[in-house]
Amino acid sequence: MPAKKAAAAAGAAKGGAVAKATKAGAAVKQGLRSKKSNKVRKSSTFHRPKTLKAARAPKYPRKSAPRANKMDQFQIIKYPLTTESAMKKIEDNNTLVFICDVRANKRQIAQAVKKMYDIVCAKVNTLVRPDGVKKAYVRLTQDFDALDVANKIGII
Repeated sequence: MPAKKAAAAAGAAKGGAVAKATKAGAAVKQGLRSKKSNKVRKSSTFHRPKTLKAARAPKYPRKSAPRANKMDQFQIIKYPLTTESAMKKIEDNNTLVFICDVRANKRQIAQAVKKMYDIVCAKVNTLVRPDGVKKAYVRLTQDFDALDVANKIGII
């Protein structure tokens, strides 16, 4: 029995050696540095290949503190207008007239009026005067009287 096992092991080793030899022969036929086929380029312009774009991972914040909002209610509304036409608007149309910052929009003006004078405005009309100053016509809701507000502010 042991003789049969030894003979089988020798045959297996021989088969392995044959396989190894054929593999080596194929490698010799192919050569060490076989020529790779060049990629056929179909376009005359070269486009740089897309590479990995890593997401930013900053080591420190670029701004030490967030920017403070410079357009607060005191910056937006400069002063109320007290001309004759403005007074007429107060009496007839329940409307207050303010001179505002040119950069302020209607929503900002409405919020500033609400914060400063505790009144709710129905709508805001704006215009930029020829001298470059913004004028805002703030119409109040029916709940508020422009004459009372004007007295409280100190216009009248």
